[in-house]
Amino acid sequence: MSKWYPKNGRVIFHVDMNSFYASVEAAHDPSLKGKPVAIAGNPEERRGIIVTSSYEARAKGVRTTMPLWQAKRLCPDLIVLRPNFDRYRAASSKMFKMMAEITSLVQPVSIDEGYLDISSCQSLGSPLEIATQLQTRIKNELDLPCSIGIAPNKFLAKMASDMKKPMGITVLRKRDLPEKLWPLQVAEMYGIGQKTGTKLNGIGVNTIGDLVQADPYQLKRLLGVNGERLQRRAKGDDMSPVDPEAIYDFKSIGNSETLPEDTTDEAVILSLLRKLARKVSTRLTRKEVVGQTVQLMIRYFDRRTITRSVTQTAYLATELDIFSVATDLFDQHWDGRPIRLLGVTVQGLIERNQIVEQLDLFRYQEQIGDEAINEVIKQLTERYGKNPFVNQFTEKNVAHDQPRTSFQKDFLDDFRNDKE
Repeated sequence: MSKWYPKNGRVIFHVDMNSFYASVEAAHDPSLKGKPVAIAGNPEERRGIIVTSSYEARAKGVRTTMPLWQAKRLCPDLIVLRPNFDRYRAASSKMFKMMAEITSLVQPVSIDEGYLDISSCQSLGSPLEIATQLQTRIKNELDLPCSIGIAPNKFLAKMASDMKKPMGITVLRKRDLPEKLWPLQVAEMYGIGQKTGTKLNGIGVNTIGDLVQADPYQLKRLLGVNGERLQRRAKGDDMSPVDPEAIYDFKSIGNSETLPEDTTDEAVILSLLRKLARKVSTRLTRKEVVGQTVQLMIRYFDRRTITRSVTQTAYLATELDIFSVATDLFDQHWDGRPIRLLGVTVQGLIERNQIVEQLDLFRYQEQIGDEAINEVIKQLTERYGKNPFVNQFTEKNVAHDQPRTSFQKDFLDDFRNDKE
């Protein structure tokens, strides 16, 4: 059996549940099987947004992020359901326990996907046999479909799992790349979004194969260090480990600054909070990470220091989002005494490229608007040298009726606790 396992390499699985939310609903209610089903945050509202949909709905043109009215126009018989978080969490927990029975090297990425390192699992069979057994067990016991990518590293395993859906198993070796990977459009490569794809197209990089052959210096000028990293991955190189401890890694990025003099002037305080939010956002962007928790530190004139934090339902990295949450915390916890120092920190960081987002059910429409607003404000700030809307952000912008914890983070906490 050892012939199926490289002597000096790794065998990595990427397990990706297919249309997870809709599949869980169909497993719970078999009458939904074979029908076009979609999950939406507010199905009663005409302006609701599709979160995910079954393959039957996708065949009619229904897509994630599509407005509900448009989806119903494409598919009049679409069955729209509200999300059931407890149901999804329970199914996910069972799926990850099955993975953990194969190997202790399991790294959850989100509620519906994770990596396994089976390099030392020769006694269980060949990689293809292990993948088939896992896929069959998940289907038989949970009635849920999944796709599995098998490769020598995480990046290739992720690409492989996307090649056959639903219920696919794909082996992607380095020798297969010229035939299976490089002909794909560069925008299909994991880690390349629409903006990056457009930039690459602008220099004649249209396929992943073009990226492999591209001038490294030109890529670096265009995309910075990310250009080099993307090219390495396109060549099939990725040394990142399958790290079960990643769910314990709560890194942070923060900035603090002492005021010229102790003050209670709210205009001065808000100006500094905005400055700190900008610095933190810049560092998050440079490191290509996002976070969910914002922490505010207030040091008073007598050196007494307090820290307060809140965890959002969505990942955030923009200056406006960080500033909004920081000012909300400030309004809640400042006691009116003179302030000497302020600090803003974003915690619970993960790489942007490691996120396979389950669409935020509560804030998606708000986020669409925020992205457009942020771009306009950025352009005006560059033109006039300052933000013309700075006074518009002195009010609290975080909705108090939204959940204060992330469904994704709750799930990872559950997985961690199950292991302990």
